[in-house]
Amino acid sequence: MAINLNSAALAELGDNVATPNYDRSALTCGILHVGIGNFHRAHMAVYLDRLFALGRDHDWAIQGAGVRQGDARMRDILSEQDWLTTVVELEPSGLTAQVIGSMADFVEICPDKTVAAMANPQIKIVSTTITEGGYYVDALTDGFDGNHPDILADVENPDSPSTVFGMILKALRIRRDAGDQPFTVMSCDNLPENGHVAKQTVVGLAKLMDPDFADWVEANVAFPNSMVDCITPATSERERHLVRDKFGICDAAPVACEPFRQWVLEDNFPQGRPALEAVGAEFVSDVAKYELMKLRILNGGHAAIAYPSALLGHHFVHDAMADPLISGWLDALEQREVIPTLEPIDGVDYQKYRETIIERFSNPEVGDTIPRLCLDGSNRQPKFILPTLRDALENGADVYGLALEVALWCRYCTRVDEAGNVIEPNDDNHVALKEYADAAKDRPAAFLENTAVFGDLGQNETFVAEFTKALNSLYENGVAATLTAYINA
Repeated sequence: MAINLNSAALAELGDNVATPNYDRSALTCGILHVGIGNFHRAHMAVYLDRLFALGRDHDWAIQGAGVRQGDARMRDILSEQDWLTTVVELEPSGLTAQVIGSMADFVEICPDKTVAAMANPQIKIVSTTITEGGYYVDALTDGFDGNHPDILADVENPDSPSTVFGMILKALRIRRDAGDQPFTVMSCDNLPENGHVAKQTVVGLAKLMDPDFADWVEANVAFPNSMVDCITPATSERERHLVRDKFGICDAAPVACEPFRQWVLEDNFPQGRPALEAVGAEFVSDVAKYELMKLRILNGGHAAIAYPSALLGHHFVHDAMADPLISGWLDALEQREVIPTLEPIDGVDYQKYRETIIERFSNPEVGDTIPRLCLDGSNRQPKFILPTLRDALENGADVYGLALEVALWCRYCTRVDEAGNVIEPNDDNHVALKEYADAAKDRPAAFLENTAVFGDLGQNETFVAEFTKALNSLYENGVAATLTAYINA
């Protein structure tokens, strides 16, 4: 019979489940993390759990926080479980489960209480997983979008912030005025130079509120870059039933993820940090090349397979990868147009990394879905595909494959697949995207006039010509024939 997960139940779990071997009651929080979703619990929380199991750094436990209604739901679930999470690693040779105990608290979903928690001098790091689109980046300039309604609301009401960045600034001001050291702000989102982007947003908002305080933040607060990696599907009844039936645990929010993890960080933590290198994290002076490798080969690879797979009717990622059209398309695009945009990294073989990515995408145990990969394209395309495209254009390289990826997204945004089935909207901007995509049926360049996504790329004659050729082929010849032609080129 399955056991409800909580601290008292740990001793009753079977030998097939690893549980914390340290005294969780002795943990104190040194990190406040905003965005306690699946990825965070499969990644940072696991690294810290392993570190605590070595008997080290028990003053670096996680205090959860959030700003959205979904965060309140997660807090309610984890509260019932004493902040414990079951993480199942989906190794094809055999599944393993561990209960992660590195979270010690979760602030109520209330801006004032979140600010108070951040202002606590015991918190040395405030980290974030708030999605790629949560940093208020202007698509035209790649700079801070100071005209966004959320930002303007915080500027008007700096003492009652609604964004995480407004809360960070209010907490930093409290700490400065009290004579306490500022915390480090660490982004854990899939963004190129995510630390720099976080700094751009925090300092940009501060300049609109108080330029002198913005200067203090810029001079005193650290924003380390980091590269994070672990494929983590959304939790559904499938995962809840798996944890219950195979491991005897009733967990309302378990996490299932691949067995691969990587975390590369810039070692810039003035107030200290946990010794994560002891459990496999890498600390380097410059994360940028590692970030680009991952963002372009892995995240860009996900984007590349998402839309043709959806248009051809695939639901699971591993099934799509078993289709020679999808795997062949991915392999050809990565080798011809993506990897050539990357600078060498000492000790890193891009071809081996590419092979590892293909193996990871093909893991049937992960059960990752094509709809998840298609989610939020208007924010993901500018992060994972368009920078690669810009670099290739600047270098005078061939961009037909990258243009074809964008054309596949355009074709997907019409919300009808190759068999005539309706595709449900899964982008906050789906109405505008469909209007642009429908207009592109007769005039392909119309899709690229969406400057919120493409910025000035729609004015690049080479890109427009290649995109037009690709989209016309999709409508005239179909997805399968177009992919086949590219693979065989």
